[in-house]
Amino acid sequence: MIGRLTGTLYDKTPPRIGLDVQGVGYEIDVSMTTFYALPEIGKQVTILTHLTVREDAHILYGFSSLEERAAFRELVKVSGIGARTALAVLSGMSVADLAQAITLQDTALLIRIPGIGKKTAERLLLEMKGKLGADLGITQNVTHGGQSDILHALTALGYSDKEALAAVKLLPEGLSVSDGIRQALKSLSR
Repeated sequence: MIGRLTGTLYDKTPPRIGLDVQGVGYEIDVSMTTFYALPEIGKQVTILTHLTVREDAHILYGFSSLEERAAFRELVKVSGIGARTALAVLSGMSVADLAQAITLQDTALLIRIPGIGKKTAERLLLEMKGKLGADLGITQNVTHGGQSDILHALTALGYSDKEALAAVKLLPEGLSVSDGIRQALKSLSR
């Protein structure tokens, strides 16, 4: 599989870019997040890739970060989500926002993306529950500092990701982990 390409950017026509790698031109489909992160034409760039081999084509998809590529790979595993829809999801929201939507099981965030209806959003959330945040370490980005330890403790005690995240968001900053767990448990018991 082709995992990464480094070369000179020669074309930028959304959602596709052209990359010249030692005289060979690669056409790569990218999310708009990656597209806007690219330098101007003629500059050197490194793109992480995912190669899809179909009966009628070999298609390269490009990403600016490992997290975005990992999210794409998880999205295309969901039944009914193809590569184009996965790129649309990653164009419509950041990986951290997607991970938070999955953790909170929030269909409203996904329905705003063109091509994602209510049933597709529900299926996506159901099949990806517990995968994206854990695989990419997104829970640390969703919460602040020691609050991620509190979140992990609450989920280990049997609370759902949604309940634990809601309780952690209510905590004031600067608490120790043990005080945070105590306060979160109090708020969850109400």
